[in-house]
Amino acid sequence: MNRSASRGLVRVSLALGAAAASTVLVATVGVAAPAVPAGSTGTPAATQDSTQRGCAVVYFDLGETLVHTAEDESVNYRSGASAYLRDLRERHIKVGLITNVPSSWGESDAERADALKKEVDSGWKGPTPFAWDDFGDRILTPRTEAERKPAPALWERAEAGSGGCRLVYEAETAEEIDAATSLGYLAYQVGQPSRPDFLPARLIELLAHLPR
Repeated sequence: MNRSASRGLVRVSLALGAAAASTVLVATVGVAAPAVPAGSTGTPAATQDSTQRGCAVVYFDLGETLVHTAEDESVNYRSGASAYLRDLRERHIKVGLITNVPSSWGESDAERADALKKEVDSGWKGPTPFAWDDFGDRILTPRTEAERKPAPALWERAEAGSGGCRLVYEAETAEEIDAATSLGYLAYQVGQPSRPDFLPARLIELLAHLPR
C-alpha cells in the first residue's frame, strides 16, 4: 500500500468510526493476503513472511496527548492514556515520543530525554507513574530550535530509526497531524468528539501487517 492509500485509509477510518473502521481493515487484510491453494493445510510462505515482518511503532506527542497539566501545574495521565499504553504493551507494539522541549536541555537526545523525565516526574500526581520504560530510547526532541515541530526533522529521524515498521503518530493538534500525514505517517488526532480517544490498538495491529 503506498503512502497516498495509507492516508486515505486513515481518513476513511476516522470518518466511519471505530466499529466500521475495524470492518474496513479486516476486509482489506483479507484482500491483501495471498490465497491458499486448494487442499493446502498450511499458510502460504508469502503470508508467513508478511506476518513475521509486520510491525508498527506508535509515536506520540506528550503534553495533552498522553499527559495533562492541571491548573495547579500538577501532571497526570490524560484520561485513558495509561490503559492505552498498557494495551499497546500487551500487543508488543513499540511506542515513542516526538515532543518539543528546549534544545538547551541537553547536548544529546539522551540528556534531553532525562531532563524531560525529571520535568514531568517533578510535578507528577497520581497512583501510577508515567511508563517511561515503554519508550526506551525512542524519545525524540529537537537538537536545535529549528527542529521544533511542525518542522519535519523529528518525524524524519523517527522514520530513519524505525527499521521499516509502519509509523503511527498521535497528537492533539491538527497542525501536527497534518505535518505527520504529509510525511507518510498514519496520523490520528486524539480527544475528538464521537471518536475513540486514541487510535484503537487492534487497528494498529492490523495495519502493521498490511503491505506498505
